[in-house]
Amino acid sequence: MFFKTHSRINPATGQLSIYYRLVENNRNALGGISQRSIMGVGFMEDVNTEELHLIADGLNARIWGKVRLLEDSPKIQGYVEHLYNRLLKEKRIDRAIEARRRMSENDWQRIDMNSIENRDVRELGGEWLCLQTVRQLQIDRYLEAHGWSTADGDLALAHIVCRAVYPASEWKTLRYIKENSSICELLGLDTDEITKDRLYKTSLRLYAEKEGLEKHLSHKTNELFDIQDKIIIFDLTNSYYEGEMRKSTLARYGRSKEKRSDCPLVVLALVVNVEGFIKYTAIYEGNMADSKTLGAMIDHLVSATTVTPWYADGKKRIVVIDAGIATEDNLKTITDKKYDYVCVSRSSLKKYTVKEGISPVVVYDHRDRPIELVQVETPDATDNEYYLKVSSPTKALKESSMYNKFCDRYEQGLAQIKKGIASKGGVKKYDRVNQRLGRLDQKYSSTHSLYEVNIEKNEKDVCTSMTWKKKEQATLNKKNAHGVYFLKTSIKEANEELTWTVYNCIREVESSIRCLKSDLDLRPIFHKTDDASKAHIHLGLIAYWVVNTIRFQLKGKGITSDWRELVRIMNTQKCVTTGMTNDKEQRLSIRCCSKPEHKVALIYDALQMKHAPFIRKKSVVLKIEPMKSKNFDLQKDTS
Repeated sequence: MFFKTHSRINPATGQLSIYYRLVENNRNALGGISQRSIMGVGFMEDVNTEELHLIADGLNARIWGKVRLLEDSPKIQGYVEHLYNRLLKEKRIDRAIEARRRMSENDWQRIDMNSIENRDVRELGGEWLCLQTVRQLQIDRYLEAHGWSTADGDLALAHIVCRAVYPASEWKTLRYIKENSSICELLGLDTDEITKDRLYKTSLRLYAEKEGLEKHLSHKTNELFDIQDKIIIFDLTNSYYEGEMRKSTLARYGRSKEKRSDCPLVVLALVVNVEGFIKYTAIYEGNMADSKTLGAMIDHLVSATTVTPWYADGKKRIVVIDAGIATEDNLKTITDKKYDYVCVSRSSLKKYTVKEGISPVVVYDHRDRPIELVQVETPDATDNEYYLKVSSPTKALKESSMYNKFCDRYEQGLAQIKKGIASKGGVKKYDRVNQRLGRLDQKYSSTHSLYEVNIEKNEKDVCTSMTWKKKEQATLNKKNAHGVYFLKTSIKEANEELTWTVYNCIREVESSIRCLKSDLDLRPIFHKTDDASKAHIHLGLIAYWVVNTIRFQLKGKGITSDWRELVRIMNTQKCVTTGMTNDKEQRLSIRCCSKPEHKVALIYDALQMKHAPFIRKKSVVLKIEPMKSKNFDLQKDTS
């Protein structure tokens, strides 16, 4: 920045004087130099040429934050301060500095437009989001502290990130890393050195760190988000194998939650807090009953984490379980270990009365549907138990619809049996008819007890007729029970709203299991050995920690999309290499990250994360000069 002068009549004196203007040089697109006028200064009658240069130097130093080695006179300092304040007031500095910065950063090239091509396009958004979250959880530091080399640790991070954004087998993950993902570029890994076997070994080695890694992640999430774990939720789920697994000690046939009774199963027990973070996990045989794991899980939880029966203000922690685990022995185990519990009663109460002086409380679910709560008394309750009757009109409507459907189908089955008795060639033998009736009762076990079926036969044990009718009292009791179930708790200060709110926390573990099975591909299991199966499940659990950390923070900002939708949004950000040829016949390559779309930027900002790992990387391949001599010895050149 310097002063430019020209002559002008000074209105104050009426004489021709020198008028000063602040100007800076600017380089245009063609490489020429032009001048940009910044601000008109006016007439400075008392300034000579040397002082003018000192003012310009002082003003440049003030703008760019440089230190002057020699102190200027008060006159020069006064002019510098006055002009600097004018530049600020008239908002000239920002424009001047920005123009100067753009000129210094611009890299002008003449490009052959026909030579432009894009290549090596890679997925970036999902990988960059998960990698920043992995580092937020300090998984990389944990692995480094436990003897993992930098290369092995980075490969483990890549495996975890890919499991989160593209859950698949090691073979498919390998193809995704080599052909689609930018995770190797983000971590500095060589894709040629990554093999399927290395991924398998990494999964097995991560499973060997299970206890310590779970403890680290449990502590870290509590520390990051100030979580006290006042409510602990227990639940079990299972996943099925695609294969016979004959030599497995883990795979067993049992009751599949996906109705895959034809496949061997493995059971996963989870301890989850209200925020959806896993506190502890255990893997059991597929025929393990839900009710047999709670005691061991509580002992492991206390030993492996900081979750103790009491929290800071001296109150007991609350264990939330569903009806499958809420046996009397398990409830006694919970109270013996100094925890409180909230659960669904395993059986519907037959005899109960509404507590005197208690009015029903109406609450609303997440869809604003009314639910009525009222405290009841029953002779089945112990001194420390509190029962709550829950009546849901929406649930009653659903159960009524199912009830009518099962009744219709049961009666259709009875009609088929009756038709066989009456028709020629049909099933008439008394024993055969009873077999058919028994199979029908087994199929509709919740309905057959409401019917009274009479079969008449002759002396040859041949059925002659069949009639049925509904039991009026049993049918009435069944209809009255629609939409009604009972919660029970050991919390002394419990009330309707508190008990209902605490029990609804079990939705978190259901959401966690749904995310694990569907979004993170925990089912089915294709591995053939128990160790590989455990490693597969454990890798999915680590990926879930990353996923839940992201979703928990986004929920606080009002972004409630499921994980698959978040991955779809983030995958709109890519990493791409653009190649082109300039007028010097040099090949330019620019590696850059695409600018995040609006939704992607909102997610980054909500998580306070960087929008891209880098802006651009430029490389230039110089023009290859032709060889001067056309005659050369190929064998000699090769050697």
